[in-house]
Amino acid sequence: MKIAKDTAVTLRYKIAGADGRTLDEGKTPLVYLHGGYENIFPKVEEALEGQEPGHAGTLELSAEEAFGARDESLVRVIPKSEFPPGVKVGGQLQGTGADGQPQVFNVVKIKGPEVHLDGNHPLAGKALRFSFKVADVRAASADEIAHRHVHGEHGHHH
Repeated sequence: MKIAKDTAVTLRYKIAGADGRTLDEGKTPLVYLHGGYENIFPKVEEALEGQEPGHAGTLELSAEEAFGARDESLVRVIPKSEFPPGVKVGGQLQGTGADGQPQVFNVVKIKGPEVHLDGNHPLAGKALRFSFKVADVRAASADEIAHRHVHGEHGHHH
């Protein structure tokens, strides 16, 4: 089956920085609903249109084509006294973004009485090399199309 709108696509992938250093081994396959559902980078989706299982390739993605530019307004420094005990670098906290919507912040540094948080994706602002191989393509179910994402083993679970 060829990749087209409303197909569920399974990819084996690896993400590297522009310098070639591996950033994500892709140990778990990436499964997404093809057809403009914003489940994968648009440039990757465009390159996969019409392909079949076994197709492999590598795409160079600019920061804007990948996780976007860094937004320095998502960087915060908060007094450590405002956090529960046990806050650690590498942890995640949910807070509120400038737009009032829920926002996940990564704890990037604890320096004395301050906790440094970053709401950017860890790969924001970075050009990436996305290598992939199409492992499977199948017709998406009516539920998957209605929910705008793939269900099942490597997809979304309700």
